[in-house]
Amino acid sequence: MKLIHSNLKKGEAKILTQNLDDLWYLSTIIEPKDLVSGKTFRKIKATSNEEKSKDATKKSVFLKIQVEKVEFSKYTNILRVSGVIKEAPEDIPLGEHHTFNVDDNTAITLIKQQWLKYQFDKLKEACSEKKSSLIICVLDREEAYFALFKKYGYEILAHFEGEVEKKREENTKKENFYLKIINKMKEYVDRYQIKQIIVGSPAFWKEDLMDELKDYDLKQKIILATCSSATKNGIDEVIKRPEVRQALKQERAANEMNKVEELFAEIGKNNLFAYGLKETEKASSMGAIKELLITDSFIQKSRTENFYKDIENIMKTVDKTKGDIVIISSEHEGGSRLDGLGGIGAILRFKLNY
Repeated sequence: MKLIHSNLKKGEAKILTQNLDDLWYLSTIIEPKDLVSGKTFRKIKATSNEEKSKDATKKSVFLKIQVEKVEFSKYTNILRVSGVIKEAPEDIPLGEHHTFNVDDNTAITLIKQQWLKYQFDKLKEACSEKKSSLIICVLDREEAYFALFKKYGYEILAHFEGEVEKKREENTKKENFYLKIINKMKEYVDRYQIKQIIVGSPAFWKEDLMDELKDYDLKQKIILATCSSATKNGIDEVIKRPEVRQALKQERAANEMNKVEELFAEIGKNNLFAYGLKETEKASSMGAIKELLITDSFIQKSRTENFYKDIENIMKTVDKTKGDIVIISSEHEGGSRLDGLGGIGAILRFKLNY
C-alpha cells in the first residue's frame, strides 16, 4: 500500500492499494460512518427524451460516500465499501447508495472523524511492510502442502499426493515424489523471491527430503521443524514450533498466533484475562486492558448484525487508556481459537474482581 497524502487534522488519508494484503488491512481500518471518495464506475440514467430509449451506461465518476458496510473476501480479491452518496456530479442524485469495488491499484481517500492510534499504526504498517518472503512445506510419505505467508494469514499454494517407499533401497517412487517437492520449492523461490523455507514433517520424512536435495543454495534457505501431520493443521503446528520462531518473528500471522497463545496461557493460569463481549467491555471500562485481541471476522459480524457500536466503544476506550489493539485474522488457527472464545478477548494489566 502507498500513502499518497495524509492530513490527520482533517482526518484524511489518500492511499493507493497494491495487492490483496492491502485490501485486508483496509477492511480492518474502514468503519461505518467514515467517508470514502475516489473515482468509480456508476450507471448513469439518460435524461433527454432522445436518450431515454437507450440503456443506462456505466461511466467513470468521482463520488464521495458515507460508509455503511465493508465486505472483504480473499477469494474474490475485492474489497466492497458500500454507503450513501454525499458528493457527486449533478446527474447523480445525492442520498442514493453506491459501492466502491476496491482492488489492487485503486486510489481512494479515507476520511475519519477520529483516527485511533491502532488504525493509523495499521495504515503505516501496511505501507511499510514488504511482501512475505517465507513459505512452509509440510510433508509425509504420501502428501505435501505448500503455504505462503501473507499479512492476513497464509495462502495454500499447492497440495499434491505421491508415495514414498518405506524401504530406502526401493527408492524409485521416493525420488520421484521428493523431486516433485524440490522442484516446487525452486519454482516458488523464483516466483515469490523466497528467502526462507520451513520444512516440517512427522518422523524422518524431512531428513530424507534433505538427503535428496543437492542444491546447496536451496538447502541454505531451509529450516527444519516437526509436526504431527502433513495437513493444514500441520502448518499451524509448525508456526508455533520454537525452532522456527526466529524466522517467523517478523511475520504477522505468527505474531498474531503468539498473542492468542498468551491469552490462552493467562486463561490456563486463571490470571490476567477477559474474553467475550460483555467481560471484555467491563475490563475496558475499568482501564484494565493491556492488549485487546479481536478477530476480523468478529468485526465483520458486528457490522452485519448491527452491534459494531459496542466494539467501537471498547476500542476507543482501550485506545484512550493506552492499551494496544491487535486485529487477529481468522484465516489461521489463532484466529479460529479466538473466535471460539467469542471473537474478542484481552490480556489485562490487573486481575478483575467479580
